[in-house]
Amino acid sequence: MIIESTQNDKIKYLTRLITDNRFRKKSGVFVVEGKQENERATQFGFELVESFICESIFNDDFPKGKINLVSEKIYEKIAYRGTSEGIIGIFKAKDSNLNKFKPKENSSLIIVEGVEKPGNLGAILRSSEAFGIDALIVTDAKVDFYNPNVIRSSVGCLFGMNIFAATNEETFQFLSENNFNIYSTFMDESAEDLFKKDFKVKSAVIFGTEHSGISDFWLEKSKNILIPMAGTIDSLNLSNAVAISCYEILRQKMT
Repeated sequence: MIIESTQNDKIKYLTRLITDNRFRKKSGVFVVEGKQENERATQFGFELVESFICESIFNDDFPKGKINLVSEKIYEKIAYRGTSEGIIGIFKAKDSNLNKFKPKENSSLIIVEGVEKPGNLGAILRSSEAFGIDALIVTDAKVDFYNPNVIRSSVGCLFGMNIFAATNEETFQFLSENNFNIYSTFMDESAEDLFKKDFKVKSAVIFGTEHSGISDFWLEKSKNILIPMAGTIDSLNLSNAVAISCYEILRQKMT
């Protein structure tokens, strides 16, 4: 049977999961659109609940589990990326408690305070995964990790990353107990060159919010570093600053 009505209960449920952050969190599941993203979610151990597939668009073997076939007209309405690839999956969310993470002797962490834009978080996840960061911690998060725009902008990198939600206080306690060097990206006279710090040992680099930067909480508990720049501008987009820092961490570990 092919679903052909937007009034179908399953379509209403799926649509609400896509658009309603609170409902998504309460339900404990999230939506993944696209072939690559669904494959990555499965690859990294996320449990697939059910799939919605448009046969006229999807050109691959069906995933295991419960399949709901939908018409092309319905798929166009439920797909938040247009008619991309013809597959949408519903997966169970994972626990994001920081206490589940066991750092290695040379673990590198990225910490972002109160990130608000799904696109920024997705880009940060992509850089963190690409450059081998061991975990991303989001303190006082303003955006849902499983927001469809986070998954889309991370190109599914969310699924292969250790990502945790915690308060600033919980994060500082974790870093202190595990003997991390703590750096904050804040430009003032005390800030030292990012490229002169040693990231081959346990290190955590903290980035502030898009609009107000690092909070006083971290300024009092960390060493200031900065990315040297030659132009007239004195700041970078959050995700760009994270990407540069992640690459420097990887560069040092590879030398």
